[in-house]
Amino acid sequence: MITGFVALYIFMLAAFTGYEIIGRVPAILHTPLMSGSNFVHGIVLVGAMVALGHAEGFWETLIGFIGVILAAGNAVGGYVVTARMLEMFKSSKD
Repeated sequence: MITGFVALYIFMLAAFTGYEIIGRVPAILHTPLMSGSNFVHGIVLVGAMVALGHAEGFWETLIGFIGVILAAGNAVGGYVVTARMLEMFKSSKD
């Protein structure tokens, strides 16, 4: 079982790594990166659903439910943004 300190350490390490990786991406690669990161959003959604499935009390269930809603919105929003960006590259025919 992961203790609170270890969970905080993992979270801080993931946040620092994510910041360093995203901070070094050139602007020209933003759209392909956004498309590829939708995969990561799906993993976050699965993790939130697993956390919600293991919830035991009211507050754990509430936080898990909010996590699932936010993760699902993030994943759907990523696909919507990617679709809109790809529409910009299509040629317009009259």
